[in-house]
Amino acid sequence: MKIRIRGNSIRFRLTQNEVKELSETGRCEERCHFSETVLIYALELQDDISELQADFKANTVTLGVPKTLGSDWHTNNKVGFEHTMTLTDGSGLFLLLEKDFACLDNAIENQSDNYPNPKGDVC
Repeated sequence: MKIRIRGNSIRFRLTQNEVKELSETGRCEERCHFSETVLIYALELQDDISELQADFKANTVTLGVPKTLGSDWHTNNKVGFEHTMTLTDGSGLFLLLEKDFACLDNAIENQSDNYPNPKGDVC
């Protein structure tokens, strides 16, 4: 799972196995270890929401995904979901969740579990 945070936007990208894990178990998470702290970023299927929702508590960024959207995501061609969550001060937090496609350039990371890129063969 990849997470990108820029300003008031958070983008999650998931491999094929991570999408399947989220759909089948209702949760998927990663951990990034620092010297004395661990940052956890997670996705959870939730019954009580209709749009993506994010929260940050106890060093954990959690993206809530409506169960109606995520429970069969691994079996369909839907690339992703987006929503701008209104914060208590009236500002917005843009949320994007998408399947991770293989890069078309010579990326150095392991992309064996990424979705095939619809724009062509991977180099």
